[in-house]
Amino acid sequence: MRVVVIGAGRMGGIRAEDLAADGRVTELLIANRSSQRAEKLAADLGARSLPWGEVATTDADAYVMALATDAHADLLQTLLRRGVPMLCEKPIALTLRETEHICSLATASGAPLQIGFQRRFDPAIKQAHLAIERGELGTLYDISLTSRDHTPPDRFFLPGSGGIFRDLHVHDLDLIAWLTDSPIETVQATAQIRGEGPYAEFEDFDTTRIVTRTESGVLASICGSRHDARGHDVRLEVFGSKDAISAGINPRTPLHILDDPGVLIDQDPYTGFIDRFRTAFRSETRSFVDLVLGADNPCPPEAATESLRAAIACEIAVRDGGTITVRDVRDE
Repeated sequence: MRVVVIGAGRMGGIRAEDLAADGRVTELLIANRSSQRAEKLAADLGARSLPWGEVATTDADAYVMALATDAHADLLQTLLRRGVPMLCEKPIALTLRETEHICSLATASGAPLQIGFQRRFDPAIKQAHLAIERGELGTLYDISLTSRDHTPPDRFFLPGSGGIFRDLHVHDLDLIAWLTDSPIETVQATAQIRGEGPYAEFEDFDTTRIVTRTESGVLASICGSRHDARGHDVRLEVFGSKDAISAGINPRTPLHILDDPGVLIDQDPYTGFIDRFRTAFRSETRSFVDLVLGADNPCPPEAATESLRAAIACEIAVRDGGTITVRDVRDE
């Protein structure tokens, strides 16, 4: 199997590393606008660098799109027309209109497009999904999710990120719909700037609260922050009529426990999202190779569309107040 990884930055490096370790991948090519980065990554992994100008014309069995969101849309559209399976990091695009257009191209091509929502592949979150699917929790009452970055983003990241709802909370919104097997129907949201950083300059925030209701009636709340002094904290709790479960609370969770001063569970806290989800990324990349070989798509492009629609609904709720019906959101 010949796979082209587009992008040699942080995410490109992760995908390339995992593909290089998969025995089913017989040839790995790495392309980047900075050829030196592609050449170094390729040399480190025993892969081959691909000149940037040859990406759109190089035949492959699969592509991995790992460029920054605001840089990959044009190339993504070109490659989709080739009808070759692709793994694309989330979000597909920063606008709903462009996301829907790319999804339509993927459908027309007949080739699968897998979206990089790595939290679905976290072992504990997968176990929570399975427990819900089997009915082990009974009637679902509500879900609580936490997403807190350890280190605030710098000013070079913020302009192309799409903002905290589209960049960070799109993961939480995807999980709510996936765990409940039901689209998000309504959202309420509020946001503030509480810490230091150029958030106001880019009309962004660093602290958020979201309340959602799915079409099936499950309530879910999300709290988020761009800075957690103790570490990177992503976790969730699911409550039902038969059981209550959690995912993400373990010895590395960055929490200072006050109930028992002798218990410290954050002696080696997660330092960032790669550290927190490295196992999930590995599993996700393996699933993409499975997909290329004929397996079902574990994260189809519709997931990106609907989670982005919900994220935009959150932005509208922050701006206008009130409860926003997600299905009514068409574009910004």
